[in-house]
Amino acid sequence: IGLTDRIFTRIGASDELHAGRSTFMVEMTETAAIVNGATDRSLVVLDEIGRGTATYDGLSIAWSVAEHLHDDIGARTLFATHYHELTDLATSRHAVKNYNVAVREWNDQIIFLRQIVPGAADRSYGIQVARLAGLPDSVIKRAKEILEKLETGEEASGLIGDQGKPPKKQTSEKKKPGRPKVEKEAAGTLSDTEAESEDESESDEETQLSLFG
Repeated sequence: IGLTDRIFTRIGASDELHAGRSTFMVEMTETAAIVNGATDRSLVVLDEIGRGTATYDGLSIAWSVAEHLHDDIGARTLFATHYHELTDLATSRHAVKNYNVAVREWNDQIIFLRQIVPGAADRSYGIQVARLAGLPDSVIKRAKEILEKLETGEEASGLIGDQGKPPKKQTSEKKKPGRPKVEKEAAGTLSDTEAESEDESESDEETQLSLFG
């Protein structure tokens, strides 16, 4: 690494609720301090920049920060990310080199080889790590189904299917007795306004029960 004038790090994720700052705001504030303070003799270590917001926003910020550190500052930088798109920078920036953590797959599981090897990672292993963390098999299975559909370009709305539908409201087999004939005739004497009000009340109640159910 050689001599450095400063060492900057942006690692981990934490908020500052007492100061009214979200995790992403803290991340951006610290990243701004690095970008504004680093020189060509600085060492910069960045981990997962842009993960605290929407995917495309985060990717855009991470990409721009990486370009700025390379093109404008020239600081020696270690930039860890799960945005595979960022590895394309190595094709257009002479000083950018890609490395990845080597793993081996076995029986749908991953084995960490504890090695850093040259080249870009071709995929992520988030679901396998989630299984190692103890998520239920049913959750892992569903995650795989969703991932497969997302990778084929299916819209999120198409992933819900029958699993997203609320259960049908169970009704008693015994039919609700209708109004007595006299009552119906009496109801016919109501004014048009009162009759409409009564119908709307019954309709609203059915809608609320349907949504709630």
